Amino acid sequence: MPKRQPLPIIGQPQPERADAARNRQKIIDVAARIIDDRGAEQLSLDEVAREACVGVGTVYRRFGDRSGLLYALLDERERRFQQAFLSGPPPIGPGAPPAARVRAFLSALVDRIVDQVDMFLLLESGDGKSRYGGPYRVHHTHLATLLAQAKPGCDPHFLADALLAPLNASLICFQRDERGMTVDDIKRGFAALAEAVTS
Repeated sequence: MPKRQPLPIIGQPQPERADAARNRQKIIDVAARIIDDRGAEQLSLDEVAREACVGVGTVYRRFGDRSGLLYALLDERERRFQQAFLSGPPPIGPGAPPAARVRAFLSALVDRIVDQVDMFLLLESGDGKSRYGGPYRVHHTHLATLLAQAKPGCDPHFLADALLAPLNASLICFQRDERGMTVDDIKRGFAALAEAVTS
């Protein structure tokens, strides 16, 4: 009897072929190595394709552009971060008051950006679509939900944008390099900002 194949589910991605999955992983591994060796600004899709021994068209079809490849490289840590604020322990996860969760979220997001700052700097240099897509939308939705709970009657979408705007790699690098601020200093500043917004 022939083996039954699962039927596709509407709205779900199709299963990846084994060779496509291998190529995807090779591309991501090569890109990560280039960034580790030479910095994110040296990432070139042509070079990634050459070193991964795949056609450059494969890289472009798979990731679209450099921003798409960067998002793929950021994906694993971003998934862990999202899991923490959606279902992890308080105060970042459910169970703490909304205002405390806002503060914990902003503090954790500072760490998230600092952890992969070179890649975030490259994403920020792209167009608005790449900067404000993907993880930003998830962060914004989560923060807006908490703000609506913490401060009923506010405009949570505007406030979420306002709190996320200074949370970018460019400003964090400037604060550290030019102003001599530590990561803890930056986190204290965001805690004070969150307190002002939610009180």
